[in-house]
Amino acid sequence: MHLEGSCHCGSVRFTVESAQPYPFMRCYCSICRKTAGSGGYAINLGADAATLKVFKGKRALRIYRARVGEGEQQRPSTGHRHFCGRCGSALWLWDPTWPELLHPHASAIDTPLPRPPENVHLMLGSKAAWVEPEGQPGDARFGDYPDVSLAQWHAQRELTS
Repeated sequence: MHLEGSCHCGSVRFTVESAQPYPFMRCYCSICRKTAGSGGYAINLGADAATLKVFKGKRALRIYRARVGEGEQQRPSTGHRHFCGRCGSALWLWDPTWPELLHPHASAIDTPLPRPPENVHLMLGSKAAWVEPEGQPGDARFGDYPDVSLAQWHAQRELTS
């Protein structure tokens, strides 16, 4: 599926191709929650990194590398979180560990996205105390990472495009 995205102020505009366009996975980790989550979570999609085209605003792009680990073990995350340096909108995550993947934030996508048949709630072990996860009865919930990837979830439901 061809996705078009932008930041809130319109300084950055981009396109990317996605075989995993259903916004089903709600991440409650402290990084997503604090950099992109308005309801206590953020939703990332799966996309093909080679298809990313930033056609407006390359100079406005900034990258944040979160700190992970505790105390002496703290180090920069391998994830490169791209955002607009003018308005602060979270746009996408790219990680050299999986260079072929790009994870646009669903909130940055302007293309109408398909409604997911269910939601997966992950990283609930690090959610904020004030957050009450929403969703439907039967939604999968994980304290850490789920047992399937974005691609596997889509494939299991025959939802890849």
